[in-house]
Amino acid sequence: MSGIDKRNRLSADPFTYQITKKGTVVIHYEGKQIKTVKEKKAERLLAKIHEAEQQTIEVQLLLAKMTGNFKRGNEKLGKHKRGF
Repeated sequence: MSGIDKRNRLSADPFTYQITKKGTVVIHYEGKQIKTVKEKKAERLLAKIHEAEQQTIEVQLLLAKMTGNFKRGNEKLGKHKRGF
């Protein structure tokens, strides 16, 4: 994991997750919902999270990998947040 988090962004715990009654996993980034994982993928993710429960960086890395490359820096601001 030496070259994965070069800027130490995962140490700030930007990712959180929530397990619903149906067993789906909802992943949040800085308080905003970004991904919902269902069925088999959710079961596998939860198993991996429970294995790495003591290492918060490992859990953050698992959540980041599950979300994929969602943040590239070119996200558009909402209609009311443009600053005009």
